[in-house]
Amino acid sequence: MPQPVAQPASAAPLVQVRDLAMTFDVSAPWLNRVLERRPRQLLKAVDGVSFDIPKGKTLSLVGESGCGKSTVARLLLGLYTPTRGSFTFDGQDAHAAFNTPAGNLLRRRVQMIFQDPYASLNPRWTVEAIVGEPLSEHGLITDPGALRQRVAELLVQVGLAEGDRSKYPHQFSGGQRQRISIARALATEPEFLVCDEPTSALDVSVQAQVLNIMKALQKKRDLSYLFISHNLAVVRHVSDFVGVMYLGRLIEVADKATLFAAPRHPYTRMLLDAIPKMHATGRARTPVQGEVPNPLNPPSGCAFNPRCPLANERCRSERPVLHNAGTTQVACHAVQEGRG
Repeated sequence: MPQPVAQPASAAPLVQVRDLAMTFDVSAPWLNRVLERRPRQLLKAVDGVSFDIPKGKTLSLVGESGCGKSTVARLLLGLYTPTRGSFTFDGQDAHAAFNTPAGNLLRRRVQMIFQDPYASLNPRWTVEAIVGEPLSEHGLITDPGALRQRVAELLVQVGLAEGDRSKYPHQFSGGQRQRISIARALATEPEFLVCDEPTSALDVSVQAQVLNIMKALQKKRDLSYLFISHNLAVVRHVSDFVGVMYLGRLIEVADKATLFAAPRHPYTRMLLDAIPKMHATGRARTPVQGEVPNPLNPPSGCAFNPRCPLANERCRSERPVLHNAGTTQVACHAVQEGRG
């Protein structure tokens, strides 16, 4: 298996994911299957994903809805047990640790920022209770006065006021709510944050504010991020490395500058060509062609072949694997053969 992203020789990556897969059984109930003579249906939401994230760096996963990005996030948080593969955090088998008493210590080091700030905050709790909950649950602070002081410090760090701790979520805008979510995620002083489209529910101007806060916190605390998004403009702003997913698999992995300047996979080119460009005003943009295939019945060979202008018979029969193409990793027969 090729190594996902080249790392400095001085240290191992903080996050190492190898051949991670998650299959869901979405079959009809047993009796229905018997009466209607239908087989079981298995959905491969994630199918053999591998990547590294060095300490203090950001890897973004991009792709159309349903490609498996959020499932990867839930696998790294221990919310799902993978069908196969491994997730190693700071040299420790994370999935084995999640099921032991030591899992609480690991969960302190790995936190999540959720997509919807309107759904992820309990409307009946004050901000102090929301942000202070991780500190109480993990036994980090037991004194009420010290807890109030720590919550106030966290709120100030994300651009809110100390006095906001006595308010309720409905008294804040969407961007302010997401700052509260970031403060809650930072409460246990984690080293790795999984960010599942944290700005997609926000206005563009507010997105920039939240992203700048996240970048400043990353620099100050040396945080590592897995940033999940379908917005390539946001990805370009926050990423060090980018992984492009399609139907549960990584099809291209590269550093940000290389991927945006010289994408190799036809799907990546299609996504980037659909972005509006200031210098190309008046030029018709190329839409992303075709539809994502049914994940319950994916195409044989390369999953992208029905939409790919470079597809040939090999693409329709043999599934490509990630291979090194310069500084990029790409899963594409056309690139490997020099046709793309």
